[in-house]
Amino acid sequence: MAEAAILRVRHCRADIFCRRPPPRCPACGRPLRGAGRPAAPVRLPSPFRHGHRQPRAFLLRPAAGTFLGGYDGKSDLHVGITNSSGVVYNYNEEGIHRAETGWEQCISIPLVQPDMFGLLQQWDTLLEEFSVGEAWLPHRYEEHDHNCYTYALAFINSVLTAQGKQQMSKSEFTEKFVIPQTKKASKYITLHQELTANDFYIVPLPDQEKQC
Repeated sequence: MAEAAILRVRHCRADIFCRRPPPRCPACGRPLRGAGRPAAPVRLPSPFRHGHRQPRAFLLRPAAGTFLGGYDGKSDLHVGITNSSGVVYNYNEEGIHRAETGWEQCISIPLVQPDMFGLLQQWDTLLEEFSVGEAWLPHRYEEHDHNCYTYALAFINSVLTAQGKQQMSKSEFTEKFVIPQTKKASKYITLHQELTANDFYIVPLPDQEKQC
């Protein structure tokens, strides 16, 4: 799913967000050509990734729909873990799924560094063996206490234990890895929604950053 680019132009002591660079500043009407480097359009990096192209990663997406397709910031989220081929292992009331589609717009958190050669080789076997455990049978599912997040974090902790590393609590993992990404995503979703309704979205700069 292709995303329309979000561009930022800085002028009139404000960040001006748009889909296409305007010839004139929408705030003051002056030409932007020749207005200096800050007025040059910069494309904002999208916080979303095609999940099936993110090997050995923790993925997060809305349980229904997509982040840029009407997500309201409050609806349920679903998480999964990819193998080396981008197949998303995820757990719900029907048990374990191995999805090859449906995770095309996700927040992705890589779990394996390129220099972890042993883990790179073993990842798929570890993930498959973990996923066939009795803990992940359909009848064990419980919406609040034994869910997709429980499954994903339990797998991550099993890998940490095998490496002789300390396990992480849900709050620790969420605060350290998930919240920084969801904050970026929230800002991007706001911009996307504003630019769906309007040609420009203007945000005044804090005093210390103001320049024209």
